[in-house]
Amino acid sequence: MQNVRQIAQEIVAREGGFVDDPDDPGGATKYGVTVHTMRRLGLDLDGDGDVDRADVQRLSRARAVEIFLEHYYTRPGIARLPEGLQASVFDMYVNAGAQAVTLLQRLLGQMGWPVGVDGVIGPQTEAAAAQAARAAPDHIADAYAIARREFYFDLADRRPASRKYARRRDGGKGGWITRAESFMAPRYRLGAEAFRERVASWG
Repeated sequence: MQNVRQIAQEIVAREGGFVDDPDDPGGATKYGVTVHTMRRLGLDLDGDGDVDRADVQRLSRARAVEIFLEHYYTRPGIARLPEGLQASVFDMYVNAGAQAVTLLQRLLGQMGWPVGVDGVIGPQTEAAAAQAARAAPDHIADAYAIARREFYFDLADRRPASRKYARRRDGGKGGWITRAESFMAPRYRLGAEAFRERVASWG
């Protein structure tokens, strides 16, 4: 398995440079770090007394990696999860915050290890995840990645403005879907026709 710093570096590379998409609730973002995160951390990089898009633009790749390691991996306790889940949960935590953990908690309940759904990796979630990984060592990572893909589909179903993140202009898979599927075995990835059928209702 890659070490956690390598995973963080891959996340930064996948997220890309500065964007400020009005349809993205995260607002101005660089390397996956949003202006809201930078405000919460007090990262006034230009020293003008506030944190805004100018500070986001100044963010370095190395600083983004450190932010992810500290605030999206270490503090949420992702290291306490089974090794096979860590990369995908970490990646989704960067993308969706604590919803990455609530998704896992719901999945564990569906698999027969019910836990409180609170977005926090506490002893109960840690134990349930370990039990699920022992019971289904070849499937837990795929099951989480599939649940993650469905999370994105459901979000796009409910929020038309977000559909461009799940489906490209040419009709192919968008970044959300390819990102989720990168953490699952190829046999569970949707083929082109299956994908088109899933999103056909979007028009």
